[in-house]
Amino acid sequence: MAIEAVPEYREYTNAERWIIVVALMLGSIMMIVDTSIVNVAIPTMMGTLGATLTQISWVSTGYIIAAVIMLPLTGWFSARFGRKRFLTASIILFTTASFLCGISHGLNELVIYRVLQGIGGAALMSTAQVVLLEIFPPQQIGMVQAIFGVGMMAGPAIGPTLGGWITTNYNWPWIFFINLPIGIAAAILTYLFVHDSHLQKRRDGGVDFIGIGLLAIGLGCLQTMLEKGNSEGWFESNFVCVLTFFAVAGLTAFVFWELHTPHPAVNLRVLRHRSFTAGTLYATILGMGLFGGIFILPVFLQNLRHYTPMQSGMMMLPAAIATAIIMPVVGKLTGRFSSRNLVAIGSIGFIISTMMLTTLTMDTGYTQMFLPLVLRGMAMALLFVPLTLATLVGLPGQEIADGTGLFNLARQLGGSIGIAVLTTFVDHRTNFHRSILLEHISIYNPIALQRLQALQHFFQSKGASLMAARAQALYVIDGTVRGQAALISFSDAFILVSAIFLIAMPLLLFLRKGVPGGRGPHVPAGE
Repeated sequence: MAIEAVPEYREYTNAERWIIVVALMLGSIMMIVDTSIVNVAIPTMMGTLGATLTQISWVSTGYIIAAVIMLPLTGWFSARFGRKRFLTASIILFTTASFLCGISHGLNELVIYRVLQGIGGAALMSTAQVVLLEIFPPQQIGMVQAIFGVGMMAGPAIGPTLGGWITTNYNWPWIFFINLPIGIAAAILTYLFVHDSHLQKRRDGGVDFIGIGLLAIGLGCLQTMLEKGNSEGWFESNFVCVLTFFAVAGLTAFVFWELHTPHPAVNLRVLRHRSFTAGTLYATILGMGLFGGIFILPVFLQNLRHYTPMQSGMMMLPAAIATAIIMPVVGKLTGRFSSRNLVAIGSIGFIISTMMLTTLTMDTGYTQMFLPLVLRGMAMALLFVPLTLATLVGLPGQEIADGTGLFNLARQLGGSIGIAVLTTFVDHRTNFHRSILLEHISIYNPIALQRLQALQHFFQSKGASLMAARAQALYVIDGTVRGQAALISFSDAFILVSAIFLIAMPLLLFLRKGVPGGRGPHVPAGE
């Protein structure tokens, strides 16, 4: 396909472009921060709403499921209703749902409004990227995606810290109310300055209700399975088995239907582009590293080191700051070096930083964690922008929206898979290491016996009887063993993440060569 005679970016002045960047960044940051900000307020919500932990978890699960289902549909909605109207309506829906979440008086209300948030939030991430790819000249795309990426990469780290501060100083409804001024400003700016794309063909065919329904069943069941699998015991649970069946059946039928219907809701034919397919698969690995890594480290800090959510959030802050600082640098580098090579460098940096975290101990403090976290933040910046460009820049103009939705879906599902896999892996490895360590705890081990007697004497000195002192001493030793087993299992988890990245690196050979500035975003990649 030839380059458009009148590229879309010529329709905008430079000032209009940067106003749009601000509007879209505001919306995207809201969506990403709201993915994690709620988690810190869960205990407070349980008390206010009178809900159990299982019930309240749907506040997070409902939001993510709705966003996951909507992500691949954003291209269809954008083409059906026009990019400007769809994006503005999504921001308004997200903002309105945020207000309704804040005034909710019951759990059912809150879950419903969180689902509406997720539906509105999908476009804030996916369609926003499409707009930025199309309204800027090719030589500026790398820098703009880098600036946009600051919010997307820093959001998961900022969310828990911000949520902890708001919950501590105010109350949980304010984690939703803070979206109101941001959302109103983003909606107004988007409506005033964003135009409909002339590259995207308007889809006036019938609505693909069957495809949308199959997608909702397949992705909804898959995401629920990933969210609930570990707590339900995975395939020992009939609930998980049923979810797995409907996820596989729904997605299989969805793929078959979309490839044969004349007006598909999701254009899966975009996967014919080799570079896009490879980049989308690698985005799944990136999601595992980003969201899985951000999930597992706070769990270590809070469960083993007994940090508060606020303290663990502050511990993660250096990585977010490093990402924000290095992103503009990466934006400039994408105009001079191949995106594929930059992704490779970022992958190696991520592997090194993750392996550095395998040396964590019970005494590891802020100073020892600073370097690996900063290195990881820099590596994620090198991964995010170049991978996005290498995957999306070569798509024909009318397929960019479809491709962006699938690309972001892959990253989101990668995060869900990463969290599910790592949670289960840590639990199983903790039991494994605990059983090994217990083999060395016996009366025939002089060190263990000495420790037992010292603890027993200590509790007896506090007034405990001989039997009570012995029971308390055994409880302390068992707690030490469990802590050490968990510590080793976290180290194993970091090794697993590094190994997954290493195994996936050959996918980079299939990414397109060259730099974005050398070719417009609407030129095929030549696969």
